[in-house]
Amino acid sequence: MRTLIVYAHPEPTSLNGSLKDLAVTTLEGAGHEVRVSDLYAMRWKAVVDGDDFGVHASNPLQIARSSGQAFDSGALTPDVIAEQEKLLWAETIIFQFPLWWYSMPAILKGWVDRVFSFHFAYGVGEHSDTKYGERFGEGALTGRRALLSVTTGGPQSHYSARGINGPIDDLLFPFQHGILYYPGIEVLPPFVVYGADRMSSDEYPGLADKFTEKLLTLESTDPIAFRPQNFGDYDIPSLRVKDGLESNGRTGFGLHIKH
Repeated sequence: MRTLIVYAHPEPTSLNGSLKDLAVTTLEGAGHEVRVSDLYAMRWKAVVDGDDFGVHASNPLQIARSSGQAFDSGALTPDVIAEQEKLLWAETIIFQFPLWWYSMPAILKGWVDRVFSFHFAYGVGEHSDTKYGERFGEGALTGRRALLSVTTGGPQSHYSARGINGPIDDLLFPFQHGILYYPGIEVLPPFVVYGADRMSSDEYPGLADKFTEKLLTLESTDPIAFRPQNFGDYDIPSLRVKDGLESNGRTGFGLHIKH
């Protein structure tokens, strides 16, 4: 298995850094190939601007149009091209990051903004009255799997169905469904470490054992059963879940997961 780890934490000795290192040693020890994109160490440029597209930057700047033309011409910046090549090489992608302000760190969002360019991660396939592009279950990255490995400051109860922060699955839905599943990546149930700021060194070995087990079952774990866009669960072109599919009283984000 070929695995890309996209790692976003500024401190190498952090819990996130330890989990990233554990993922590398565990997967390599099991015979897998591993590559790491350490965004802070790479000093990743997180802001999209006209410099990303060179002569293809429109005036006024239109990000989708400009990035698509630059992608089609092979003119995206070398750092973006390198990350796209890593994604095409990978069979599995692990994202290791802390949950900051209910979302991913800005540097990781910037990686998505620049690497998931038009005509690469979106804007592909047929767009018609019967098909609204190849996305949500189809797309350029179909056949790959992804895992979010996330740390939170608060305890698990804060991220439960009645928790003040909202259910963790809802907080991760924009990343798992809107970013990863959109270009066709199957998404595995996340590995979440709660109360990371209060974790003692004595607790780490048990956590490491759980993460190791998760890593060694990446290929056999069933992905989250998100509904594919073009295979009957949605009305076209409204892209609303069809009537009668609201099983188990699900509402909101839960509607987009099969029974």
